Amino acid sequence: MGVIGKLRSVVVDCKNPRLLAAFYAEVLGGEADVEDETWAVVTDPQGHRLAFQLAPEHEPPAFPDRRGSQQFHLDIEVDDVDDAEATVLALGATRVTDAPGEDDFRVFRDPAGHTFCLVFNT
Repeated sequence: MGVIGKLRSVVVDCKNPRLLAAFYAEVLGGEADVEDETWAVVTDPQGHRLAFQLAPEHEPPAFPDRRGSQQFHLDIEVDDVDDAEATVLALGATRVTDAPGEDDFRVFRDPAGHTFCLVFNT
C-alpha cells in the first residue's frame, strides 16, 4: 500500500492553547504561532508541529492509572536530564514522582496536566 498522506501536526486539547504553546516552544526550542485564543502551533527547529486546541472542559488524565490510559504522552530526548528537569520545572512543569520504572526516563506533567517524559541514555 502506498502513502496516503504525511503527518502535519499532533494536536493537543487544553484549556489555554497560548500558555501551552509558550511552554512547549521553550522546551523544544521552537516558535509559537498563536492564531487566537482557540488555536496555537509550535514548530520545532526540525519542522515538527505540535498544535494546541481549546477544549474548555479538558481534564488531565490520571497518572499513574492502573487502567493504563494517559490519552497520549510525548517523549522528549535530552542530553543532560538533571539540567532539563530543572528547566522544565522552572517553566511550570511538575514531576510525577510515583511513576513506575524511570531507568532511562523521568515523567512530568505540563502546565495543562498532560504527561511527558524526558528520555535520556544511562
